[in-house]
Amino acid sequence: MESREKKSSVAIKKGDSVEIIRGKNRGKRGKVLKVFPREGKVVVEGINIVKKHTRPTQDNPQGGIINRENPVKISNLRLICSRCNQPTKIRRVKVAESRSRVRVCKKCGEIIDKV
Repeated sequence: MESREKKSSVAIKKGDSVEIIRGKNRGKRGKVLKVFPREGKVVVEGINIVKKHTRPTQDNPQGGIINRENPVKISNLRLICSRCNQPTKIRRVKVAESRSRVRVCKKCGEIIDKV
């Protein structure tokens, strides 16, 4: 039998603006660049910067040290609502006319976008 991998749905998508709520970067805001739903992590622009040592290659004959963003756990992030401009939790609601689910801000009730 094949092992079936668990599909996970994530409340945060690429392009969302988020705020860090735990860790050394607490309070910083950034834009989501990449989402890894199976690992439960996202890469946020300008957050969790690490130095990576690279060896010389044909593309980069000099080699050296580069700065890059490392993934952050989704549990350490909160989505920023565009209307109330505060970090908020997400609620998913079905819309009757289009039969689709949308993300809704729990603080102000603003529809964020379709899921």
